[in-house]
Amino acid sequence: MKTVGILGGMGPEATILLMQKVLDAVPAKDDADHIPLIVHQNPQVPSRIKALIEGTGEDPGPVLAKMARDLEAAGAAALAMPCNTAHHYAKAVEEASDLPFLDMLKLTATELARAGARRVGLLASPATRLTGVFEAPFAAQGLEPVTLPDDSGLLAIIRAVKAGEDPEGLAPRLAEQANALVAEGADHLLVACTELSLLTDALPGGTPWTDSLDCLVGGIVAFAKG
Repeated sequence: MKTVGILGGMGPEATILLMQKVLDAVPAKDDADHIPLIVHQNPQVPSRIKALIEGTGEDPGPVLAKMARDLEAAGAAALAMPCNTAHHYAKAVEEASDLPFLDMLKLTATELARAGARRVGLLASPATRLTGVFEAPFAAQGLEPVTLPDDSGLLAIIRAVKAGEDPEGLAPRLAEQANALVAEGADHLLVACTELSLLTDALPGGTPWTDSLDCLVGGIVAFAKG
């Protein structure tokens, strides 16, 4: 069983959710059956919101590169990063280490195509739209992203999750955003922010959806067992 290094802390609760999902994905009979992870839970990674949306923050790239080197030195055999927006800095992570990088965006696009999606409604930080991180992975799979004319409501929900607001109070707001994407022509919804992965119970029925965090979990398990 190979060990996967996790560049975590973006945000901390989403990283814990990833660990729980990896744990749940393995039908283990004993401790040794589970996937070995080395988790770098670093909430001090500079804010992607401040860097990419507000244009006032420190570049997260050098910090992520150092985390990659630290995980390699600690014995990881591959790297994974449970933050969609942070994949804007994936090149810095890949160049900092010789380890394979389990790209969540590519894994997600592959899964969306397998599920028959075509027009994918992005429940994501505006930073994913501004940076175009999904453009190449989607194009490779024949997928079309659907975004809202005003995605400030999604950003407000993401900020609220980071601030520790009650998920039950946020659920109706996320459902409203999801319904708006369907009204824009989305035939499939994508939870493309790991903060929003904590709120998937709020998604409306009737429209299929995929969580990018689940796609990364699948990639981690496949690598570790392969």
